[in-house]
Amino acid sequence: MAACAQHQTMVVGPEPQLARSPEMTANPAGNASFTAAFSVDQTPEEVFHAINNVRGWWSEDIEGPTGRAGGEFTYRYQDAHRCRIKVTELIAGEKVTWHVLENYFDFTQGKAEWNDTKIHFEIAAQDGKTGIRFTHVGLAPEYECFDLCSNSWSFYLHTSLRALIRTGKGLPNRKAQAASA
Repeated sequence: MAACAQHQTMVVGPEPQLARSPEMTANPAGNASFTAAFSVDQTPEEVFHAINNVRGWWSEDIEGPTGRAGGEFTYRYQDAHRCRIKVTELIAGEKVTWHVLENYFDFTQGKAEWNDTKIHFEIAAQDGKTGIRFTHVGLAPEYECFDLCSNSWSFYLHTSLRALIRTGKGLPNRKAQAASA
């Protein structure tokens, strides 16, 4: 994840500058997950397509298919983070699920963080809007990366993905940034 942790001096990407509105939430869900939710005016189908355009909101440095069930893709951010993810479920306009097969952080002592975790995007029409509920199952508060990762997810979801959904242009990590750093 690229972001700046609140209690760390290492910056590995854009610092989250969140202007949260009342419909945004970002909280640990129980002891084993990170959950964030927000809503937009666009349709569930538009939201579904934006989520699957991972290069448009997370990182341009992604290899492999991101919008096909059974497909695997690799995310990289400089030498700080890389992971291999399998798309396990796609239900148009309703749900996207990923399984993290392998993960590496250069800034954690424990090397198992994120391995074998699941990432869910649930999409639902509600009160004339579309709600997006993101859950990273297994991203636990006791993880060394939790603050950095939850702050990063908050930026990518509430700022970048939300912008991609609303305007067609997100704020992903640029491939040139990843290659030149």
